Amino acid sequence: MAVESFTTPTVTELVPRQSSRRSHALFVALQKEIVLGQLAPEQALTELDLAQRFQCSQGTVREALMQLSEAGLVKRLPNRGTHVAPCHADDARALLELRRDVECRHLDRVVRRADAALKGDLQAMLNAMRNAARDGDEYLLSVHDRAFHTRLFETADLPLVTPILTRCLIHNHRYKILNSQPNRALEETAERHVPILRALEARDVEALRGLLSHHIATIVDFGPDLTSAEAPR
Repeated sequence: MAVESFTTPTVTELVPRQSSRRSHALFVALQKEIVLGQLAPEQALTELDLAQRFQCSQGTVREALMQLSEAGLVKRLPNRGTHVAPCHADDARALLELRRDVECRHLDRVVRRADAALKGDLQAMLNAMRNAARDGDEYLLSVHDRAFHTRLFETADLPLVTPILTRCLIHNHRYKILNSQPNRALEETAERHVPILRALEARDVEALRGLLSHHIATIVDFGPDLTSAEAPR
């Protein structure tokens, strides 16, 4: 498989690029395989095998693996090589709680800065989620889902915090996909974002905080103690 054909342009363009085009395309392709479980937790990865598989240089592979390591999706250890990161419930729960704190605590800043461009972007992302759900593409749905929440949070203008949210989102979705029942209703995932958008349009901070908190807490069932906790302010 040549490096240019790793993935569709839609997915590649939605993931922020931090390296060369070729290594970014490989990063996106490997991220997808890790999130979907096609590369299993703890599976060993070698630069040579990946370079041969994707018909690219080992330097390109090395750059992509460094990005995956920064995202917490692979572990690179001296003398032990590179392995796909584990996917444990305790980590997923901690990241979900952190995500809820990050997203819900700064909604007053989001609402103050919200404009027509933000609302238009979020509506377009919601429509993209609906299309992906209709096509049965769970990964593309998750990509647009992450874009929705990232775009919403970026409005708070806290650029040093955004990478923390980005990591939480990808690991939340990875855990959810790897532990979901087959043939689940993807349309419901898309439609769960409608009340969030409506509360933003109404500029109702408290309603938005409650809806977003519940939305995040119910992504995966970790028990009543997470869903019953008060939303961060």
